[in-house]
Amino acid sequence: AGGASLRLCSTRVAQEGINKPVIDRIIRVDHAGEYGANRIYAGQMAVLGRSSVGPVIQQMWNQEKDHLKKFNELMVAYRVRPTVLLPFWNVAGFVLGAGSALLGRKGAMACTVAVEESISEHYNNQIRTLIEEDPEKYKELLQVIKQFRDDEQEHHDIGLEHDAEATPAYSVLKTAIQLGCKAAIFLSERI
Repeated sequence: AGGASLRLCSTRVAQEGINKPVIDRIIRVDHAGEYGANRIYAGQMAVLGRSSVGPVIQQMWNQEKDHLKKFNELMVAYRVRPTVLLPFWNVAGFVLGAGSALLGRKGAMACTVAVEESISEHYNNQIRTLIEEDPEKYKELLQVIKQFRDDEQEHHDIGLEHDAEATPAYSVLKTAIQLGCKAAIFLSERI
């Protein structure tokens, strides 16, 4: 678990000189995304936990739990409030995870590919933003986001290795899930 090896943020971060609106938006949306990912994997495990793919889903979920723990710490360190949409993401994430898993192993993996591809792209955009702002000032946050982006890309690749693309109507399902991800990102950054 790449996320588990990162240094934990045990104190508050000095607020002087940081672009507070940008950092608030990044941490708020990333916390919401990791929270949603945890709920997706919880839904998938509720349906497929005892199947042959259960251990694979559990492994990815364990990394997501580490990611969420880190963003919980960063929210305190940077004094960022969570999105008010967490109760909605709680239900929507679980429904997406369980619903995709009801399509079988391939459906769950199609969901994983769609979500993780969206999140990897989102993290790449944040990395570019922080580098443009000041890569030295945001060194720790950049390290966290890069590590988590790599973990999400690994989950994406695991989904492909487990026949995600063989899901009936794969491209339609993937497009629908990614549109949902884009909407969730947009809303969670702002609300």
